[in-house]
Amino acid sequence: MSRRIALSVVAGVVVLGGAGAFALAYAGDQDPAPALAHSAVHYTAPTAGHKGSLSFTTEVTAPSGVKNLKVLAWPEKSEFADKPLTAKDMASVESATCTPAGGRTVRCVYGNAVSAADVASSPHGTWHIAVLATAKDGHTTLDTKAADFTLA
Repeated sequence: MSRRIALSVVAGVVVLGGAGAFALAYAGDQDPAPALAHSAVHYTAPTAGHKGSLSFTTEVTAPSGVKNLKVLAWPEKSEFADKPLTAKDMASVESATCTPAGGRTVRCVYGNAVSAADVASSPHGTWHIAVLATAKDGHTTLDTKAADFTLA
């Protein structure tokens, strides 16, 4: 083998090796699990014959796209304080409404009316919002304390 061919082969191996390393590094940086950002909750207590409200918003991003977002409000003084919520616990709770927000990101909004009877029969104090984000490829992210509010 001539010296010129040997140098060409070595140079080719170096270039291909560098490209492969870059591809692996880039692929390793992409987390397939959905990511939550800008989560916020707003609670308004019912007043003199008017219902109150509970609303939660967040942005969810996933490389494969977002399939859905489940939302659950739970009191700090409950069974979930001792036995943390799981994805299985979240399977049957209500879903938020999600709309495209650019790229692989959706903005999700959950809302519910709150009556005076609801407040009277619920534990007062700190409440947490738990969310389960599911990507189109099946990867999930569970955040059991995505936001907090106080029920007085």
